[in-house]
Amino acid sequence: MIDFLRGPVVHLENEYIVLDVQGVGYRVFCPNPFVFAKADGPVTVYTHHHVREDAILLFGFPTREEQQLFRKLIDVSGIGPKVALGILGGGTPDHVVTAIYQENITFLTKLPGIGKKTAQRMILDLKDKLDGFGTAAMATGLFAVPEPVEGDGSAWSEAREGLKALGYTDVELDRVWHKIKDDTAFGDSVDILMKRALKQLYAG
Repeated sequence: MIDFLRGPVVHLENEYIVLDVQGVGYRVFCPNPFVFAKADGPVTVYTHHHVREDAILLFGFPTREEQQLFRKLIDVSGIGPKVALGILGGGTPDHVVTAIYQENITFLTKLPGIGKKTAQRMILDLKDKLDGFGTAAMATGLFAVPEPVEGDGSAWSEAREGLKALGYTDVELDRVWHKIKDDTAFGDSVDILMKRALKQLYAG
């Protein structure tokens, strides 16, 4: 099994990146490929090597935590790799885990591809299997599942801070917000806004 890859990103699409590892190009499907767009040199991508009858696929993540949560999610009946990618693209690991512990059906059903029955199955199957995924933070009240916001409220503010941490300037972020704000809807998560903004930033 391929657990991680390291190399420069040589190509990027909406659903995947191509990583050059010693002259071999690996196509790696990611929840948000654009998080790698700013990298100038080699990046480490934590992977899940998925084999099925008609394909061999690599799914990749910027952190070990996302990789491990992805593996937990695909163990749930009814959640395949594509749905698990959508879950991680729609909410941070901390928020997803918190929602499962709090049995927050409302939050979970706002994630891509998750209906009420699947959300209930996630809670039933995973609530007792997520030790180490933010449980200490929950116990001390350090984070909670975010409420959906509208317009340029706290979701964009949090997304903006995350983008600044990636190295983007205030001027770039003001410009990109002007481009995406009309497409921003009630309930869009921080991660959705970041992905939308990064796509615009990458496109120029």
